[in-house]
Amino acid sequence: MPLNVRPVVPSRLAKRGGHESGRAPSSVIGGYIALTKPRIIELLLITTIPTMVLAEGGWPSIGLMIVTLIGGSLAAGGANAINMFIDRDIDALMERTKTRPLVTGLIAPRNALVFAISLEIVAFAVLWAGANLLSGLLALSATFFYVFVYSLWLKRTSKQNIVIGGAAGAVPVLVGWAAVTNSLGWTPWLLFLLIFLWTPPHFWALAIKHSDDYKAAGVPMLPVVETPKKVLAAMVEYTVALVICSLVVIPVANMGWVYCVTAVILGATFLWGTIALSRSSSPSSAMRLFSFSISYISVLFVAITVDVLVR
Repeated sequence: MPLNVRPVVPSRLAKRGGHESGRAPSSVIGGYIALTKPRIIELLLITTIPTMVLAEGGWPSIGLMIVTLIGGSLAAGGANAINMFIDRDIDALMERTKTRPLVTGLIAPRNALVFAISLEIVAFAVLWAGANLLSGLLALSATFFYVFVYSLWLKRTSKQNIVIGGAAGAVPVLVGWAAVTNSLGWTPWLLFLLIFLWTPPHFWALAIKHSDDYKAAGVPMLPVVETPKKVLAAMVEYTVALVICSLVVIPVANMGWVYCVTAVILGATFLWGTIALSRSSSPSSAMRLFSFSISYISVLFVAITVDVLVR
């Protein structure tokens, strides 16, 4: 892994797509914020609060929710910043990521790494002091997995990179549950599995749109190294498993009618959309499915919250 990469100033803004804003940060502060990938953090937090509500059987204390959100955001932000530090060479080759602050030279790599590690230290301290040691250790474990297993190992070497590496993005539900109960059980692990199964079809839809980018950077995302038929078959398989998992949550977590109806409708729509994509795998169709996948996971976890509160 090269430690010094010459900054590349893009001649034009990257195309909007996925989790990128499509616009280069204009200030150093904005650059540091961009390092944390705020849009990804938002998605992670959407799954954390409902999990805490489910663990508590109602609203947890405001203080505990704030501490968990702050600690989780800092931990995820630090992991994302380390990922940008590692990937700054290939980010310069991809249109979607050319405006990242380490590519443009807005922030020096060393400063970015110090910033990222500092976020991780503070995140662990906040979770340990404000919640419990287990939640802090789980947040750190997600960072280590994301950095060492996904970013440094799998991303550039395996077509299963996002499948295995996506486990890091499922850890926030464990953090949220542990913050409330100081333990883990079947329900949080089932929610972990749900997000784990959701990640491949979600991300592969994005990768279909940006397959040329990944090919140029030498990243073996599945849509780059396999035929469209195999990619779409894999997406359908993971979506079927996802829908089944979302339904298994009902008896395990003793969910009520709000979650049941939501899970059935969303699951059927997601599966229909994935199957439809196999008939018309255009980049625009893939991005529509990608956008829906975000709505799917967001609404499903909101339904968890509503279901618990209306019991």
